[in-house]
Amino acid sequence: MEILFNIFIQPFIEMFTAPDLLIQVLWEGFVSGTLYALIALGFVLIFKASGVFNFAQGIMVVFGALSLVGLYSLGVPAYVALALCILIMFLLAATVERFVMRPLVNQEPIILFMATIGLTFFLIGFGEFVFGGEPKLMITEELGLPTGSYDIEAFGGLIILQQIDISAALIAGAMVAALAVFFNKTRIGRALRAVADDHQAAMSVGITLQQIWVIVWFAAGIVALATGIMWGARSDVSFALQIIALKALPVLILGGLTSIPGAIVGGLIIGLSEKMLEFYWGPMLGGSIESWVPYFVALIFLWFMPQGLFGERIIERV
Repeated sequence: MEILFNIFIQPFIEMFTAPDLLIQVLWEGFVSGTLYALIALGFVLIFKASGVFNFAQGIMVVFGALSLVGLYSLGVPAYVALALCILIMFLLAATVERFVMRPLVNQEPIILFMATIGLTFFLIGFGEFVFGGEPKLMITEELGLPTGSYDIEAFGGLIILQQIDISAALIAGAMVAALAVFFNKTRIGRALRAVADDHQAAMSVGITLQQIWVIVWFAAGIVALATGIMWGARSDVSFALQIIALKALPVLILGGLTSIPGAIVGGLIIGLSEKMLEFYWGPMLGGSIESWVPYFVALIFLWFMPQGLFGERIIERV
């Protein structure tokens, strides 16, 4: 009985007896969830335009951040390096379209998926060759990002809000909103959805498949670059960031693989749940449960909503 009390009741008592800690945990979960949503958007963008799950999105996050830090280490001013990284993402998008997507047009989705896995390992090898494998510090202050904190006394305790977390949440939220408007309100956004539905039909009405794929991979590259900067500013820049990017998988399961609102809601659910469970239940489960909790939450959702909260319902008639 005591064990059950400690597992199921005690954490809830701790939540409401220390509201300052609860607010701190909720804030950290919100920031992480916003960044997870941003990562997931990169997956959603490419899937909606090509019908393929881009396994390389994680390494694109790392590659963008490493390119920025690497250029700055060579003496390139921070904002010039940022502009060059945007150009690098465009060149990467054009290269992927020309040498990966175009030869495999209308092939089975599994073939395109395997192509993105090959792209992942190519970028890992190329990145380690150019930048080395050791972790690097993000040029946070050089980019004008704040590094201090706000210490707020409330509820008899101290709530610490890192300024970089506030900036990350604002930037990620702005990018999420901009991409949502881009997809739903612009002509190019509608063309992207048409390409995802049927490649040949889209081409028959004058939509240039090659240009659309360059645009969507470039947009996913910009998302990856922004994500790499934000995550790198919170920790460091290393190839371990691609593991963080895989947290987008349970986000996509929760929200639906083709839904931008689903990526937002799913990201917040995963971010809040992993921080809450890690802080209040983690000590009783051996700690470090943050690494597997998102996948457990996603598994629970799969039992009841296989298409996710906002995923397309698939009806097959036989």
